[in-house]
Amino acid sequence: MSWVEKTVGDLGKIVTGKTPATGNREFYDGEFLFVTPTDLDWASYYVNSTHSSVTQLARDKHKNQFIPAGSTTFTCIGNTIGKCGITSASCLTNQQINSIVPNDEHDPRFIYYLMNYNRDKVRSIGLSGGAAQPIINKTTFSGVTVRAPDLPTQERIAATLSAYDDLIENNRRRIELLEKAARLLYREWFVHFRFPGHETAKFVDGLPEGWEKRRIAELTTKLGSGATPRGGAGAYQDQGLTLIRSLNVYDYSFHDDGLVFLNEDQAKKLANVTVAKHDVLLNITGASVARCCIVPDRHLPARVNQHVMIVRADLDECSPFFVLHSINAQQNKEKLLSVARAGGATREALTKDVVGNFRILCPSKELILAFGNQVESMHEQSEILATSNAQLTKARDLLLPRLMDGRIPVKV
Repeated sequence: MSWVEKTVGDLGKIVTGKTPATGNREFYDGEFLFVTPTDLDWASYYVNSTHSSVTQLARDKHKNQFIPAGSTTFTCIGNTIGKCGITSASCLTNQQINSIVPNDEHDPRFIYYLMNYNRDKVRSIGLSGGAAQPIINKTTFSGVTVRAPDLPTQERIAATLSAYDDLIENNRRRIELLEKAARLLYREWFVHFRFPGHETAKFVDGLPEGWEKRRIAELTTKLGSGATPRGGAGAYQDQGLTLIRSLNVYDYSFHDDGLVFLNEDQAKKLANVTVAKHDVLLNITGASVARCCIVPDRHLPARVNQHVMIVRADLDECSPFFVLHSINAQQNKEKLLSVARAGGATREALTKDVVGNFRILCPSKELILAFGNQVESMHEQSEILATSNAQLTKARDLLLPRLMDGRIPVKV
């Protein structure tokens, strides 16, 4: 097996994306994916869904920028330089992304793994230019040097690594289905009022009798956020207690990207914001304000910084899963966002008093706990799958550089 040095441009056709005119809505909400950096992460694998989509009219207008399935998309601007994925269907990207449309000499999946392997190299080129907004243009991107073997070896390497990513993707889809089932159950019981026993329930002014709005403070034993550790990078280490930040907290889901770990001294200083099992995590500042999820068991024990609030349910009165889904319910989410954006502050924020005094519609304790028991079972299944994915990801990430630098020989 011989590896040959070549450029990214040698791997296939390089295509820089284009954003259709946003003023013309006839270009949007169509059948084709429109990939932007926000649709990619640091290990996207296949890009199956995007926040926006475009129409056949946009495809006709930007036919030279449309790329086929199996292309590798690579973000080339800002701090997101290096986020990449493989297209699952013909699609369009925006101009912040350069894509590689493989030629016949290169395996599409291998190109994706090769670009992941060379991510730091490409990032260093973009970040070393001294510009206020780091960027890698098409010419520079095409000229980046990489090393690749013959096609049969590429296919064998891609098959080995994709076996991990296929399992990760299957688990991810199962997690999504479990999360969707929990959301639908909340909506069925507490929005549409089709809860167990609703057939014989008495309704007063449109609500089941006995239901009332209660303050979150009445349903919890702790509301509190942390602080940013002092000492800069010295406050962190490769292992230790997890520090949960706003970039980890999404609606219903926790993202492992960007996790940092506290040294023993900093962990002690944040002992008053120790995260416990089934704590609800709520983002309280910035663009991600009001995003909310349950802490994963795999990251306990943990602490939070000042941008994340612990909302700990009083288990004698309430279920943390009821609190989670109540906060994330569309009407409540919109109200929280409205409060966070009020007051003329330069950035959105929620205070302890605002969260504590926020009222959510509550049924009987028995119904809350019944809902919590069902959703907890779904959550535990999701936790098992997420833990499996973390282990698969670690194994794949250990294997990738060893296959790419020849430490593990590949027999064809």
